[in-house]
Formats: sequence, structure tokens, C-alpha cells
Amino acid sequence: MIPEPALISGAVLCGGRGQRMGGQDKGLLSYRGEPLVAHAVRALSGVADTVLINANRNLPGYRAFGLPVWPDEPGVGAGPLAGLLTVLRQVRTPWVLTLPCDTPHFDATCLLRLCAAWQPGQTDICTVTDGHRLHPVIALVDSHLTHSLAACLAGGERKVETWFRHHRLSLVDYSDCPEVLINLNTPDDWTACNRSLT
Repeated sequence: MIPEPALISGAVLCGGRGQRMGGQDKGLLSYRGEPLVAHAVRALSGVADTVLINANRNLPGYRAFGLPVWPDEPGVGAGPLAGLLTVLRQVRTPWVLTLPCDTPHFDATCLLRLCAAWQPGQTDICTVTDGHRLHPVIALVDSHLTHSLAACLAGGERKVETWFRHHRLSLVDYSDCPEVLINLNTPDDWTACNRSLT
């Protein structure tokens, strides 16, 4: 069952430091003629009525997309869990759907497949596997988990998978289309992906 778009807030997570990309702000790097963040915004807009951006640098550049932009809250640490907590504390919808800025091939169709794993009263989090490992930054998360996540971060935990395992988890297997999970994390990733398009 897929939640109605009005029940979902989509969030593009752009808050990373881009260390493996030489410190560049990946969300604003151009891919196929537009910033990476634009690909994620388009995908989320096909599923959620509300879309926002979590970013910690170059905020005017992100605000140019005309969407709310929220940096991580002070004192909650760094990483995807910090970004997720920031988003959960800002939204008013029952569900948050997260997508990292560096996975440009994960489109609205892929997100709908993820959301279809939601089972009312049985699922806290839906996330993605490639058949071997999780890709937990792509997830549909129950907003009622805000306090649980805050406590997790306050306790020093930073691994998304560890927090997920404390909740009712539905996994969606994308091993039939692994190309949609390609992350552009490094210059080599970027070169390889662009080479595959030529």
C-alpha cells in the first residue's frame, strides 16, 4: 500500500561533506545538464506533495530551487541520521521519504516501489537493499520515530542501519535493477557513470 502524497514529505539529503569528492558540495555538481539535487527533487516530487532539502553549505544555491532548506541542528552530530532528525523535526506529515543527492538514477518509479512496501500498523521504516547490503539513506520513515532517533543520536550512535534495526523494517530488493542504486561518491564514480552514458 502506498501512502497518499499528502501524507509524505520528501527530503533530499545534501548535508554531507563530500570528502571522497574532494570536499565538493555534491548536490550542486552538474550531472546530465543540471545539479544533482534537481534530479532528487524531481523524483521526490512525483511521490510527495511536500519536498524540502537538508544541506549544510551553500544554502543560497539550494534555496534557488524555491524549496525549504534546513541545515542540521547544532549539537546533533553529523551524517545521514543527523539530517534525518532535522527533517523529522520540521515536517508535519506522518511519513518522511529520504533520498540522497548522489543517487540520480533512483527516480519516482523507484520511490513508488519503495513506498508500496509500507504496511499500515506493521511498518516503521521501508528501505532498500541491492540483494547484498542496505542502502539505508533511501527510506520511508514514520515521523513518530523522531524521539527514538533523537535518543539514538544523543547516545552517540551514527550508523543508520543500527538505528533501523530497532524498528519494524520492510526491505525492498532492487537486485533486478542495481543501476538505480549507483552512488556518485568519488571522481572515479563520476567518470565511470559518464562513460557508461556515451
